[in-house]
Amino acid sequence: MENPYRQIIKQALAEDIGSGDHSSNCAIPASAQGQMQLIVKEDGILAGVEVARAVFNEVNPAIQFEKLLDDGAKVKKGDIAFYIAGPIRAMLQGERIALNLMQRMSGIATYTHSLVQLISHTSCRLLDTRKTTPNLRIIEKEAVLMGGGHNHRFGLYDMVMLKDNHVDFAGGVSAAVSKAKEYLAENKLSIPIEVETRNFEEIEELLACTGVQRVMFDNFSVADTLKAVQLVNRRLETESSGGINEQTLRAYAETGVDFISVGALTHSVKGLDMSLKSKL
Repeated sequence: MENPYRQIIKQALAEDIGSGDHSSNCAIPASAQGQMQLIVKEDGILAGVEVARAVFNEVNPAIQFEKLLDDGAKVKKGDIAFYIAGPIRAMLQGERIALNLMQRMSGIATYTHSLVQLISHTSCRLLDTRKTTPNLRIIEKEAVLMGGGHNHRFGLYDMVMLKDNHVDFAGGVSAAVSKAKEYLAENKLSIPIEVETRNFEEIEELLACTGVQRVMFDNFSVADTLKAVQLVNRRLETESSGGINEQTLRAYAETGVDFISVGALTHSVKGLDMSLKSKL
């Protein structure tokens, strides 16, 4: 089975190396061998170790990779995540790609972990969204898992999610749900249906429908979310979304909602600082 990251890595290496790594080619003999180490420079959650392994394997399978810390590990400044050894030119070609991917993944995992801790006293689960970097979704969503979060749908194909525009264009909640069920039956698809609601009237309309698994409360206040959870009364899974952040997350989770989705887990996260240095 091909590594799921391979296409991402191949494209990233082609973009970076282009016609050749002229800096390394002019300064380092082709036969030179060496060692390097990945140094963590900030406290956080480590993610992307196996992605880094795949990067160096793609550059040159002769590069030896010694893992010291696992994905999902809590790390502190100064920790060493792994060693690599082999052709120096090859290691330097993979250096920046491995670092870029690891820093982003570790930043996502670290931020996710911090939010998960805020709601750990509840049964609410933290979800990511589709607000990911194009072509990097697989690694960003894996980083969310490494931070203790959960994945929402991966793409447009694994869940019917009827958002405000779908509802408006379809002619209302009931019409949108009816069309969704007809479509799934006609195409012999067995995927869940979630419906975004904007007010209590839409929730009431949805509760009169059948065949729906989850209702989303979009941009509801904490007080209205509590009322909405009580109104649904476990007849459907419940999800809150829309501008929820570190300051408000705990209060939303304490309403009893099943899920909270936060786009910021992936769309505006700060990378975790780390570097790959020679080990002499």
